[in-house]
Amino acid sequence: PTGMPDDQREGLQEELIDIILHVLKRNPQLHYYQGYHDIVVTFLLVVGDRLATALVEKLSTHHLRDFMDPTMDNTKHILNYLMPIIDQVNPKVHDFMQSAEVGTIFALSWLITWFGHVLSDFRHVVRLYDFFLACHPLMPIYFAAVIVLYREQEVLECECDMASVHHLLSQIPQDLPYETLISRAGDLFVQFPPSELAREAAQQQAERTAASTFKDFELASVQQRPDTVLRQRFRERLRGEERTKSILTKPRTNRFVKLAVMGLTVALGAAALAVVKSALEWAPKFELQIFP
Repeated sequence: PTGMPDDQREGLQEELIDIILHVLKRNPQLHYYQGYHDIVVTFLLVVGDRLATALVEKLSTHHLRDFMDPTMDNTKHILNYLMPIIDQVNPKVHDFMQSAEVGTIFALSWLITWFGHVLSDFRHVVRLYDFFLACHPLMPIYFAAVIVLYREQEVLECECDMASVHHLLSQIPQDLPYETLISRAGDLFVQFPPSELAREAAQQQAERTAASTFKDFELASVQQRPDTVLRQRFRERLRGEERTKSILTKPRTNRFVKLAVMGLTVALGAAALAVVKSALEWAPKFELQIFP
């Protein structure tokens, strides 16, 4: 909060860090994301450190769980629900945004901080938190859609290009009629539940970027990974070992064949070790994951 004395602010920061580390230590499957602290500090300011710790841990394993994965795949999937909701209510706004190719990234900070990062009035923040706590985990994306729909006139009067529309939508108004929008979001959730929008949401990622339509691009991206050669050598080594085992278990196997196979296995192992060593010398900071 603005106007807080420095010593009080420093104490609050220490408590904030303690809560976050406590939750992450007790739940190693969770990963910190930029914006998580906005949610934690809201609970800290309202209920204090002890109760905030318990509430945040529960919330992190439920409502916020998708945001705390190692990647943002689930977060991006949740954002994919935004456009289908808008399309159901106002196809005109939906088509305009599609033509502008604005995407949904403007709503990312809204979603992952429960609007705590973008609203200046703390009363509005805690009101929304009450609403989201009492509802389905996807309710924040319904509320984001309601905000866009509420600004229909502004959107349609904007220049139809990505930069202009993104700039307009990312600047969220501070004087929104929150109670009206909360009621509207609840109505939309009942009218268009997530189960009915899931198919459209799944298609959003495939249709949003040109790169996703080019299989050659995806293949090239995989082949350019620095550890691709090492993985290929390791698979060849495994196949060689399996062939060796098959030969050694056959009856009446020639002794010289066995020795030759064993020598080949040793040679392959030495070659793989040499490749690994050279790769580590080439990129010592790269975290190679050779073994599945």
